Amino acid sequence: MRLPVICLVLVSAMLCPPSRAQVPVFQVTPIQSSIRFNTTSSRPLTGNFDKWNATLTFASRDPTSAVFQVEIQTASVHSRDSKNDDELKSKNLLNVAQDPVISFKSDKVVQTGKTTYDLVGTFTMRGVSKPATLKLAIADQGGGSGYVQGIVPFDFKDYGMTSRKVNERGEVDLNLKADQVSGPGLIHKRFQ
Repeated sequence: MRLPVICLVLVSAMLCPPSRAQVPVFQVTPIQSSIRFNTTSSRPLTGNFDKWNATLTFASRDPTSAVFQVEIQTASVHSRDSKNDDELKSKNLLNVAQDPVISFKSDKVVQTGKTTYDLVGTFTMRGVSKPATLKLAIADQGGGSGYVQGIVPFDFKDYGMTSRKVNERGEVDLNLKADQVSGPGLIHKRFQ
């Protein structure tokens, strides 16, 4: 009678995923974070996105188990000039009426230094998805905070943007701070 009960406990322990308390839980802090859109045309345009949602989750205490996702609301872009705002939101650039979200989702994490990692994933804008890499840097002392940073450069033509000039380029610049809010610290592997 005792053997079936022990077996049931062991099987349920193996099938149940670890609770959130057993993995590091990070929260991206909007106050110390920013996402920008820049064009490098004959008349450069820069705008900041006010509305976005980013998550940094871990499946274990291993930093390479991280998954980073961000969704940016294109209509929230603003500059210091309403004329520039209209141009950024137009169908020639962000096309906010048809393409309300820019996103990135990591699918692989590669350690590049003692506490630095590449977040390799997919960047999607205006319905076009392409590979991209962002950087993750985690504080050396117990992992209490981290930064997800990166610039995703692009050619206008690759994302269906129109311009008067050939080969115009732009970039989405992410600078996000994440703080650990619960769970154990991350365990960094030795890097050589």
